Amino acid sequence: MKTQTLNTKTQVAEKTQRITGSEAIVRSLMAEGVDILYGYPGGAIMPVYDELFKFQDQIHHVLTRHEQGAAHAAQGYARISGKVGVAMATSGPGATNLITGIADAQIDSTPLVCITGQVFSHLLGSDAFQETDIVGISTPVTKWNCQVTKAEDIPAAIAKAFYIAKSGRPGPVLVDITKDAQVSELDFKYEKCKGVRSYIPVPKTKPESIAAAAKLINNAKKPMIVWGQGVILGQAEAELKAVIEKAGIPSAWTILGASALPTSHPLNIGMVGMHGNYAPNKLTNECDVLIAIGMRFDDRVTGSLDTYAKQAKIIHFDIDPAEIDKNVKTDVAVLGNSKESLAMLFDALNINSHESWLQEFKDLYAIEYENVINGDLNPTKEGLTMGEVLKQINIESEGNAAIVSDVGQHQMIACRYAEFNQTKSNITSGGLGTMGFALPAAIGAKMAAPEREVVAIIGDGGFQMNIQELGTIFQQKTAVKVVVLNNEFLGMVRQWQQLFFDKRYASTEMTNPNFVAIAEGYYIKAKKVTKREELAEAVKEMIQSKESYFLEVCVEKEDNVFPMIPSGASVSDVRLS
Repeated sequence: MKTQTLNTKTQVAEKTQRITGSEAIVRSLMAEGVDILYGYPGGAIMPVYDELFKFQDQIHHVLTRHEQGAAHAAQGYARISGKVGVAMATSGPGATNLITGIADAQIDSTPLVCITGQVFSHLLGSDAFQETDIVGISTPVTKWNCQVTKAEDIPAAIAKAFYIAKSGRPGPVLVDITKDAQVSELDFKYEKCKGVRSYIPVPKTKPESIAAAAKLINNAKKPMIVWGQGVILGQAEAELKAVIEKAGIPSAWTILGASALPTSHPLNIGMVGMHGNYAPNKLTNECDVLIAIGMRFDDRVTGSLDTYAKQAKIIHFDIDPAEIDKNVKTDVAVLGNSKESLAMLFDALNINSHESWLQEFKDLYAIEYENVINGDLNPTKEGLTMGEVLKQINIESEGNAAIVSDVGQHQMIACRYAEFNQTKSNITSGGLGTMGFALPAAIGAKMAAPEREVVAIIGDGGFQMNIQELGTIFQQKTAVKVVVLNNEFLGMVRQWQQLFFDKRYASTEMTNPNFVAIAEGYYIKAKKVTKREELAEAVKEMIQSKESYFLEVCVEKEDNVFPMIPSGASVSDVRLS
């Protein structure tokens, strides 16, 4: 959603005061309930940092070691808390370094407010020192953005930013504020935004669409649910569980939907997608009704659209009208917040069970277990597997940890094998697939939920993309547990090179440094595991630690992740080897 209009319906939060624009920024953030933000100072944002110094007993600024780290940390904070994450940077390179995190938040529907400093307004367009058109650059990857050149416009811009970021389908926004707006004075009065003209964040759910969906589901012989992150964003976990249990429907999840339903639930049939479970992928093309809830039919889920669920009636629940019929043609579209729409659906459903249909999933799971899962979790070969590391983490955390994974083979293994007992426990980069995401995101997640165990699962490649954030962990004393699964390769790319490029391992083998020494250089307790008999005790020590902990596990160099659907293939063509 793009508009420069700042008209809002409001509710008064404070009386008028005469203050600077930079103080107005800080007071606006506090009025929105912000108590933690992530950032990196510089010339064009320095007046705001001066004000943050004055208010440091009320709002905690976390100095990351790179602006990309600030954006990802804000994402981790938002994903586990459900609140808006806040990141701040200076102009030019500071602002552009936020872009990867902003783009990641946009495609994964994560609410962020990013504030950037800008050169004095009279210098705009003159190629001044550290001037970059961040509004133009960020337009394709933000839900909304604006540039503020007058101090008196700051409160309304920030109020609107928070409203847009967290309402409807969440997303990132960016407010770029010139330095003269920061140092000028205004009569400050903060009014929370309650609406924006022409913007309807939550479409009204139509009873007739619920009735049509219920009729198809009640008459189905082989129904299947695939849910995504929309369930978690809509806080509809209880409603999803109630619908699944009342109608007896086998239900699968996308990677961003993981943890909305406990892993152990008898109707939880696993993950769909390129490296998802064999049964839900295979039987997508055999179900008679496919109910998609809060997911967007991403290409990694559907494979070839020409063959995806062509035999089935498609019901699509979503808050965003733009997702309806974008990739997969639906028979019934149900718009609205998933919490409300699923509650309405529950009332219209018949009590049912589909035991013989569910048995088909169990039979295919047995095949996957024999061919893939048992070897991953209970290996007899000499080398360590990523799967057995996740198994040990499950044992020690009892399925209560929040798992923050990076991108690559370890991500797929983590999503496949991590056990989740509570929601908001799987934090990863889904749509953009951003290597370097996990370490800073884990920092944000742990700071948002200090009572939870937060374990970052990272490959040796992704770890080195934002390795500097170990400094943030050390300075903030954030008790993150960091596990690097080291196969000395860019593992996922190497797997594709093995399978589709005749083992031409072009630029994928890694010559790595001494990771333990680096972690210890940041005064973080660290250990390296190379043998199976060392693993259980090391994981136990890590989980029991009350402080941050770094664990490197050397796994097999050329192990692959299966099942796998080759890019562009049908979900029916899922491979077990």
